Parts: sequence; structure tokens; C-alpha cells
Amino acid sequence: MYQAEYERWLAADLEDADLNPELARIKGNEDEIKDRFAVALKFGTAGLRGVLGAGTNRMNIYVVRQATQGLANWVKTQGGSQTVAISYDSRLKSDVFAKTAAGVLAANGIRVRIYDALMPVPALSFATRYYKCNAGIMVTASHNPAKYNGYKAYGPDGCQMTDDAAAIVYEEIQKTDVLTGAKYISFAEGVEQGLIRFVGDDCKRALYDAIEARQVRPGLCRTAGLKLVYSPLNGSGLVPVTQVLKDMGITDITIVPEQEYPNGYFTTCSYPNPEIFEALKSGLELAKEVGADLMLATDPDADRVGIAMKCPDGSYELVSGNEMGALLLDYICAGRIEKGTMPKNPVAVKSLVSTPLADAIAAHYGVELRNVLTGFKWIGDQIAQLEAAGEVDRFIFGFEESYGYLAGPYVRDKDAVIGSMLICEMAAYYRSIGSSIKQRLEEIYAQYGRYLNKTDSFEFPGLTGMDKMAGIMADLRKNPPADVAGLKVTRAVDYEKTEETGLPSADVLSYTLEGGANVIIRPSGTEPKIKAYYTTLGKDLEEAQAQKDTLAAALKPLFS
Repeated sequence: MYQAEYERWLAADLEDADLNPELARIKGNEDEIKDRFAVALKFGTAGLRGVLGAGTNRMNIYVVRQATQGLANWVKTQGGSQTVAISYDSRLKSDVFAKTAAGVLAANGIRVRIYDALMPVPALSFATRYYKCNAGIMVTASHNPAKYNGYKAYGPDGCQMTDDAAAIVYEEIQKTDVLTGAKYISFAEGVEQGLIRFVGDDCKRALYDAIEARQVRPGLCRTAGLKLVYSPLNGSGLVPVTQVLKDMGITDITIVPEQEYPNGYFTTCSYPNPEIFEALKSGLELAKEVGADLMLATDPDADRVGIAMKCPDGSYELVSGNEMGALLLDYICAGRIEKGTMPKNPVAVKSLVSTPLADAIAAHYGVELRNVLTGFKWIGDQIAQLEAAGEVDRFIFGFEESYGYLAGPYVRDKDAVIGSMLICEMAAYYRSIGSSIKQRLEEIYAQYGRYLNKTDSFEFPGLTGMDKMAGIMADLRKNPPADVAGLKVTRAVDYEKTEETGLPSADVLSYTLEGGANVIIRPSGTEPKIKAYYTTLGKDLEEAQAQKDTLAAALKPLFS
């Protein structure tokens, strides 16, 4: 079956010149052919993601056309504006895939609003809402290595597509032949016909205005003298992040030169993820050199931001997504109460795998904190529910431990632009009162206890990887642990059982242990990985870390 499909591709007159040499090179190599053609990239709520190359199991213009035809078939049943917004990041072929998708939509009589240059995830979410689109497409593989690209699909609310809509699109994709099934006209033809138009400056400015309106202490940054080093990690954050920071009065910004401009090869770090030290290394060296208060990095599609803060001894310390979520929640609550801008019955939202320290902070400020499934669309869903009830102003902040933050209802996905703005404003504020982010974090731990949140990832590559992961989860359900490292399981929650959780079904298992520690196990939605999230609480960091190490050692054999 896959051999026949390979032969069909080999014989076809392919428009992408990069694909033919690859197909010729693997001739006679059964494993290589099987890897590319035995399965197709599956379209889910996170869209598509895969390695660039030839075949049904790779990201290329034909897989993009097929997916977009499936999306177009769905859009045509939706009524409304019959418009789709498109954006793309700096990855290899991102611009090509974005224009390819536009050509398919235009050939189907669907109008397109596409950015004239790379722009991040929040800009796509915003344009989808601004132009009252039926859907949005973001071409990105987020923070994956350079050989990957992907395609995220958004619904009319600017939130990642719902399970129901994604299932219909997937069904339509399966009816569409990958090489010949999609309608298609060239990008230029679509522009000539008036079906493809660029996103206007009015939309771009409206996004910046919406972000800047969420400042907690407007004007503060103009006089605080904050010194910043910033890296867009060769991605799409450079223009929007520097624009917003300059608008709010932060002018002392040193950009990491080798990571400043778009470069889909990500030559300075193999994994352009602001969660990991290697990605921030160049920026940290520069921060030490110029004596910056703060070093900040956004990932290629600028929906996540990571930072390093300056410590009193002049060294720099990375701040985890959980710590930054807690710091921002604390800063927004305290600041809005002080300024009299806190709404009545305020709501914050976080993913259930994010730190319980946030629950304690929210309770302290009288804020309702809602815990939702992993994936920012569930935070977006809570905003949508508040909006439907005419109470959208109650939403003050949402975050997840993987460095995603949002403070406002203007988009429905995580936004590293507002994240960067608020982190800089917070740093400037603490600097202005003779404190620092580091000092405030220590005060939070002194007040609420020393929470430690750590995640271990276990990879299951290859065609059998997903089966192995499913087997591990099934086994845990069949034989649930009575204890972990001698600590009794006091509460076990299976998030597949919606009647127990009140949340949509999810492949997640949570174990609360005596003494208050917690372990959550879930397969990644986008990568062949199982993740174990540990929360421990000690009198100090050493005690919390020792407990985490003990728990991790006890669970490790499960994932071997």
C-alpha cells in the first residue's frame, strides 16, 4: 500500500523541487519509504505537525493543500463571512505553506486575510476575531527543532479549533486525495481576483492597543530605567514585542544579535524553546556583559516567553513558567487592587498541571481560580463562557506552566507579547521600589510555602511509540498505584471520567499523596512523549527537591 503511494509520488510532476531528489534518494529503502508513506499526519485540535519532507507523513505543500481543502469544506457549511485569517512564523517554508493555504481557500471562493510578513500566534487569533472570520490558520511548529513545521487551525472565536470541528475537518481531509484532491489557484491569482487581501495596519494597531490597555501601572516604565536584553530566538516576536515595549516607555533594549532576525534553521540553538537553558545561553552572556535587569526570550511563534532575572549578587537565574505564572498573578492582583481597576468577582484560569501556588495566591486576593485541562484552548473556553454571560471583564489572567500567559480577552491563545510587556512592567515596578523579581519571589515562598514544580518527559519515538504510550496509560488505569515511594495515594483522579471531574474527557491521571505532594501523568498532545508533573512542598527548596527525586525514582520504571 505505502509502496504504491510512494511510486505515485515518484511519478508525479511535483511542484516543490525539494521533494523529487528526496523521493529519488530513498528508492529501494523500505524503512525510509514506510516512514514517509505508511501513515498520514493526523489532523487534530492542534492541527498538523511533522518533519518537513516528501510523503503523507511529512509537512509539504501537498499535505497543506489537502488539510486546507478539508478546512474549506467545513467553512463552506458555516455561513458567516466566509473568510479565513492566515499568519506564519520564521520556520522553513512557513511563508510557502501560508500562501499555499491561501491559494486553496481562494480556489474554493473563500476570502483570505493574510499578514504581509511573519506575525505570531496572538496576531493570528486577533485577526480572526477582528475580521469576524470563520477560521484562522497559523503556520508554525511552535518550539520544535528546525526540521519540523506545522499548521494550527483556529475557530471563529480565535481559539484553537474545537474537537467537534476538528473531527469534521479531519473527515473531509480523508476524502481529499493528497496530490490531486484540493482545488488550488496561485497566490497571485487569488490577489488579482480580490479574494486574498493583506491584514491592514488598522488591525495591527488595534492588537497593540488591546495589549497596551492591559498595563497594570500605565506610565511607570517611562521613568523606571529598566535595562533589558531580548531574544526573539530568530522568530516572529521581534516586531510586536519591541513595538509594545517602546510604546510603554522601555527604550534600553539590547537585542541578541545572532538571534534577532528570522532564521528557520535556528543555528544558535537546536531547540528554540525558551523553557530550556541552551536557547537562552547567548542572551544570558549578553545580559551579564551589559548588566541587564532582565533577559527575555520568545519562541518562534511568540506565544511563549521565558526569562532570566538578575539576582542581588549579579548572577542570573532562570524563572520557570510556574514561578512566572505565580509572580504575574500576584503582581496583577496587588496592582489592580491598589489602582482600583480590579473587576468585581475577578477570575483567573490555569491548567490543572500548573502550580497549586497560584490557587493559594488567588485565594489570598479573593480571586476565583479555575483549573482546566492542559492546552490553552481550555483557558480560551473559560473566557468565552464569561463573554457569553456578558462578564468578560471578570477575566484578569490565565497561564500554563509551559510559559504561556494571557491577561485580557482580546485573543484566545497564549500571548508572549503581553507576557513580555507585563514581565517588564513588573520588573520595572519592583526596581522602582528598591526590590526585584527575585526578592518578590522569595517573599511569595515565605508567605505560602516552598512549592516545587518539576516535569519529567519520556520519549517514545518511531511508529510504535504511540502504542507504547497508550499501553502505559491503560496499565496505570488497570493497576492504579496504592502508593508512590511509600507515600499513600489519598486521591486518584482519572480525567477520562467526566462525571468525576466536571471537565471534558482527557487522557490524564492525577495522584495526590499523603503530605500534599501531587503527581500528574499525561501523554503530550503534540509529541510522542509522556509527561510526569510533580508538585512537592517543603520547608525549603532542598526538602521539596529531595521529595521530588524520591517520587521520580519510584515512577521511572513505569516509563522504561
